[in-house]
Amino acid sequence: MTADIAAILAVDGIATGAIYVLIALGFVLIFAVTRVIFVPFGDIAAFTALTVAALELKQVPGTVGLVAALAVLATLVEVVSLLRARSPGRIPKALVFYLVLPLAAAGAVWLTAGHALPMALRIVLSLVLILPVAPLLDRIVYRPIADASVLLLLTVSMALHFALVGLGLLFFGPEGVRTETLTDATFEFGSVFVPGQTVMIVGAALLFSALLYLFFEFTLTGKALHATAINRTGARLMGIRPERAGTIAYLLGSLLAGVSGILIAPVNTIFYDSGFLIGLKAFVGAIIGGLVSFPVTALGSVLVGLLESFASFQSSAYKEVIVFSILIPVLLWRSYTTVHSEEDTEE
Repeated sequence: MTADIAAILAVDGIATGAIYVLIALGFVLIFAVTRVIFVPFGDIAAFTALTVAALELKQVPGTVGLVAALAVLATLVEVVSLLRARSPGRIPKALVFYLVLPLAAAGAVWLTAGHALPMALRIVLSLVLILPVAPLLDRIVYRPIADASVLLLLTVSMALHFALVGLGLLFFGPEGVRTETLTDATFEFGSVFVPGQTVMIVGAALLFSALLYLFFEFTLTGKALHATAINRTGARLMGIRPERAGTIAYLLGSLLAGVSGILIAPVNTIFYDSGFLIGLKAFVGAIIGGLVSFPVTALGSVLVGLLESFASFQSSAYKEVIVFSILIPVLLWRSYTTVHSEEDTEE
């Protein structure tokens, strides 16, 4: 391997790792606030890419029907819950959040899908459509079992992932797609040429990492999420609603997944089931960060991208094995250095 080849592989690995950074940060964010390992994260990223591709082809994306169905189900669940809690006064607000806003996003995409849209508008419409997916899934699936064990929540997440994969096949078909590149620019660093798309991917990862840091450090909402992550019971006693904090976490998670899907679609062929493998590799980065540390998670995700890039060059047939094998020493190290305690339970 020459120095030039190593440099090219490093650039490719950093770009791939930057995609994993966005998804891994979402994993850590949602798990810290809700204790849910949100396995469908990668599926949301893939659905965003497929939505952009459908809009490019002037077709109505299947996510329109998905969001509409989820909105109706979430609204029914929330209304029944409020009636049981004898809080009918909160129903109008619930209708706006769970029904009106998601259906408005779905309607906007449905009305414009048959027209030739500029790239920026396609991206905005896809993000607006995909944003409600995670919060709606939270209301339908996770919130009714919010006090269950982490293992049960993980099992439900896996079941939800397989359900979304089946719906993805139904909505988008088995064909893979690759969207139009966001930029054709190329930058030269010595003897290495770096595509503008790669620069955008890395820049997006740095930007959203910085925004998350500022959000948690300098905003009241961010501090509320941080408090919920540290101690749900203590946060509740201080007037913070864990359900609301969870909804915000899922919204941010949907945004990160949507951005990662838009960035990866021009450089990788995306299928209806591509999200699982993407999410699983990002999850390795999250595990390196212990599902608690954002900076270590980001570094771990870049490491996964670099390892995947160099492993592909050495032996493409075993690249997945090499990438996932780093979980073994990481988990062993975590096991030996972490103080084990029984999971907290609320009476």
